[in-house]
Amino acid sequence: MAEAPAPAVLAARAAETRIVVIGGGIGGLLAARECAKVGMRVTLLEAADTVGGAIRRTELDGIVLDAGAESFATRGGHVRALLEELHLTDRIVAPAAGPAWLSGIPGVGAAPLPVGGLLGIPANPFQDDVRRIIGWSGAWRAYVDRVRPPLTIGHQLSLGRLVASRMGAKVRDRLVAPVTTGVYSASPDDVDVDVAAPGLNAALTRVGSLSGAVQALRDTAAAGAAKAPGAAVEGLVGGMTVLIDALAAELARLEVDVRVGTPVERVTRHGAGWRVVATHDSDEPAEDEPAGDEPAGDESAQTDSAENEYFADAVIVATEESVARALLAETVPALAATDAAEAPQIELVTLLLDAPALDAVPRGTGVLTVPGSHTAKALTHSTAKWDWVREAAGGRHVVRVSFGAQGEPAATAALDDDAAAALALSEASALLGVPLTASSLVAAERSRYVQSQPASIIGSGERRSAARSAVQRTPGLAVVGAWLAGTGLAQVVPDAVTEADRLRRALLWD
Repeated sequence: MAEAPAPAVLAARAAETRIVVIGGGIGGLLAARECAKVGMRVTLLEAADTVGGAIRRTELDGIVLDAGAESFATRGGHVRALLEELHLTDRIVAPAAGPAWLSGIPGVGAAPLPVGGLLGIPANPFQDDVRRIIGWSGAWRAYVDRVRPPLTIGHQLSLGRLVASRMGAKVRDRLVAPVTTGVYSASPDDVDVDVAAPGLNAALTRVGSLSGAVQALRDTAAAGAAKAPGAAVEGLVGGMTVLIDALAAELARLEVDVRVGTPVERVTRHGAGWRVVATHDSDEPAEDEPAGDEPAGDESAQTDSAENEYFADAVIVATEESVARALLAETVPALAATDAAEAPQIELVTLLLDAPALDAVPRGTGVLTVPGSHTAKALTHSTAKWDWVREAAGGRHVVRVSFGAQGEPAATAALDDDAAAALALSEASALLGVPLTASSLVAAERSRYVQSQPASIIGSGERRSAARSAVQRTPGLAVVGAWLAGTGLAQVVPDAVTEADRLRRALLWD
């Protein structure tokens, strides 16, 4: 290992190093922060008119709410550690306890999601809440799992195929599919058992049945939870955009030049460094931006009033996959040779309702749907799930209805905003089991986003590894974000920090 340069040398190198970060989602904000912390000169370019990416807010009749991600997974402790650094731990809250419901069950309609399972796989198929959903015939078919010979470790990658072969189609379609569609926006047949449920294949071989393996894993998890209590997900009072606001303030303190409304058009090599071409919404050049073909002092060069060039020693791309691939097609041809993942287009319609019938929380904190039974894939009753939302709503109700999944366009995609809100209201009425009319609707907000392929999809790990390898072979380049890290803050946060650290070490130590 090379000897570390003296601190004074590192500081001097950092002060002379220019970084351009493309994309202002959580990955881009964190990467910019990591580089700026050591004194690097960082410019962040975001195409939208605000930073945050999939973490965004909306305001409905004066109530500020999440219009994107509303929580974070607690696994790994990475997000909580970040919140501690930003002095936000007093904002962390757990969701209300209570089961989710399933809707669209043939012959049943709706019922609570059974307790004691794993990704919908029951530990006991004769349990009353399980049998209610799959019926006696489904329960007896699932019991065949107990008398079938075990599979060898890793024999079956597909969660759906494993469940269907061991416990039958009703368990897969009525219990597992709603969970994977709601959580991963994917069919259980496309979900990798070893990623989504680590240890399940091994436990199946050891115990001899899939239901027994589920119980064994739950027992192990319960023992671990006793040592490290905590909910599987947590949120923030005021919404997840509180985290974005804190990071934006931190970047301002670190003197990061954040430019919104600045889509990047092209990224090319420029000598030993990089040239980034972006366009600005403004027709006039900013007063503090010099014109010319080369950088002037601490500023980036501007070629004319509408187009800007930024020259940097390194670039961090923090956009969705399709944008990243397009920007790097010229400079990283090895990336173009890797397979792109299918990214489902998701639409989320948030409804503010004046509906006293929802006071009784008829379907708990949320509803998952049996695929093919509804146009919506899931619903969250936010005022039932989060105390801070209930208090902010002042007696009204907030419901979030989600549309779209992998290989299935959102049913709202071709609708205008009013029609999308009407469909979401109709779906909410059906999913919650109460009449909700147009007079119940106070306000609505529609959000669209591309959901990166989850790490649990079969083949996703290999695709991501190939893409990351191509990027890391390119000097002065890093790529962060959910399409390489996996979906969710619990994966994006540590990945962005790790990649930024790799890049800055290469720039300062080599």
